[in-house]
Amino acid sequence: MRPTADPRRPQYHLLPAANWMNDPNGPVFWNGEYHMFYQYNPHAAVWGDMHWGHAVSPDMVHWRHLPVALSPTPGGPDAAGCFSGTAVVDRGVVTVLYTGVVSVPEDQATIRNGPQSYRESQCLARSADPQLKTWTKQRAPVIASPPAGLQVTGFRDPSPWRKGNSWYMTVGSGISHQGGAVLLYRSADLRHWDYQHFVARGAPADREQSNPVASGDMWECPDLFPLDGRHVLIYSSQGKVHWQSGDLDEAAMIFHPAQSGILDYGSWYAAKSQLDAHGNRIVWGWIPESRPVAEYQAAGWAGMMSLPRVLSLDPDGRLKMETSPAVQVLRRGEQHCELQFADDKSAERRLNAMSIENCCGEIHCILRRGSAPLALSLVGTLAGAEIPEPLVRLSIDPQSPNQVLVDEEPIPIAGSDPDAVEVQIWVDGSVAEIILNKVAACTRRFYYGGSQVPVVRLRVEGRPNALRISMWQIAPISPNRLTS
Repeated sequence: MRPTADPRRPQYHLLPAANWMNDPNGPVFWNGEYHMFYQYNPHAAVWGDMHWGHAVSPDMVHWRHLPVALSPTPGGPDAAGCFSGTAVVDRGVVTVLYTGVVSVPEDQATIRNGPQSYRESQCLARSADPQLKTWTKQRAPVIASPPAGLQVTGFRDPSPWRKGNSWYMTVGSGISHQGGAVLLYRSADLRHWDYQHFVARGAPADREQSNPVASGDMWECPDLFPLDGRHVLIYSSQGKVHWQSGDLDEAAMIFHPAQSGILDYGSWYAAKSQLDAHGNRIVWGWIPESRPVAEYQAAGWAGMMSLPRVLSLDPDGRLKMETSPAVQVLRRGEQHCELQFADDKSAERRLNAMSIENCCGEIHCILRRGSAPLALSLVGTLAGAEIPEPLVRLSIDPQSPNQVLVDEEPIPIAGSDPDAVEVQIWVDGSVAEIILNKVAACTRRFYYGGSQVPVVRLRVEGRPNALRISMWQIAPISPNRLTS
C-alpha cells in the first residue's frame, strides 16, 4: 500500500512522506521559521540507519519537507547513525550537538544490545545556510567517550544551553544497578568540553532487564530548562517521558527536584523542547506505532511528531500543558451544544448529530460530574456500520475524583477541580492526543481495517450533571496525506 493511500495515516501531524520517524531533534526558531529535525530511516519503515530528517514551518502547523540534514559519514564517528541532539545559535550560526554511533564489539560499546553494539560519542555540525539545508560536520567528536571511571549504561542525546560566558550541556546516561543519571559538561566554545558531575540522578531500578532504558537504569533525551521561576528536567525512560520541577543550584550546578510526574501516559516518547517566537516553552514528542511491525512495514510509514504543547508551572510547581493555540488555525465549522442530561430528553439525539468526518478533528468537553460513574467514548462508523470497539474510551468515577481512566489506564488529575473534568482530544487518522484538565496527557493509537476513514462521534454513558461540547473539523495540512 502506498503511504498516502493508508486511511490510518494522519493529515495534520508532521511525518515524512514515507518510512520511519522517531525522536524530535534540535527544534529551533530561526530566521522567522520553525525548523524540526527528527530521527529518520530513509530506506525502510523500521528503525535503523538513523539520519536527521528536516522540515520547516512558518507556524509549527504547516510543514514543508527539506532535504535530509545529517547522514552517517563512512569512517566517521557517526558511521552507524546520527542519533538525537539539540540545536543552538552560536554567534549567529545554527549549531547542532548530536550523538554519533559506530559499530563495535560488545566489550567496547556504550549501547549493548546483542547484535546492535554501538559506541556513542557527541558530535558537532554547523550550518551557515539561511535555510539550514547544508551542514558542515566537525570530523572528530567533541566528546569522544564517557567520563573516565564511569561504567555507564548509555551516553547520548546532548542538550546544551548558554549561561553567561559558558556553555553547559546535559548528556543522558546511567549507572548499572544505580539508576539513570544526567551528566553535566561545561565549555567555552561548544568544541572543548569538561565533565563536571551528575546534575541529576535517579534511584536504582526495581528489577534488572537487558535494556537499561526499560529498567530505569538509563535516562535518555534529557532536557533541563528554566520555566516560570523554576527549572524543569524532562527525560525518557521505562517507556515514558518523566518530568521533575524544582531548583537548579547555579553555583554548584546541581538540580534539586521538588515535584515530579509523567508528561504523557500513552504512546508519546523522546520529548524535546524549544522556545517559540514569543518565548513560550514548547515541547514535542515522538508518537510511535502500536501495531505489529509487519503491519507498519507493509503500510510504508511509521511514527509521527506530536502537536506542539505549551508548558507552564502552577504555583505549586506542578507541570501544566496545552496544545499550542497555533493549531487552532486549522479549525473549521464549529459544532457546539450544552446538555443537561437530568432533564433533557433530546440530549442523546443532539449529541449523535455531532460528528467529525475523515477521522480528522478536535473535541473539547467540559463536564460536571454526577453521582454515578460515566464514560466518554470516541466511536467510529464505516459505511454506516459502527466499528465494534470504541476508538478511545474515558471512564470517570466520582469515587475516584483524582483520576480518569483512558482505555483502563489510570491518569492522575490531582490538584484539579474535583467536580469538573475538561477533556481536549485531537483525533487524526489513527491517533488521539488527549489532555485532561491541562495537567495530564495520554496519547492513544487506534487502528481499523479496510480502506475507508471512519466518521467519529462522541458517546456518553451515564449522566453527568452538565456537559458542554465543541467539535471542529480540522483542515488537512496537505491534499495527499504527505503533510507538505
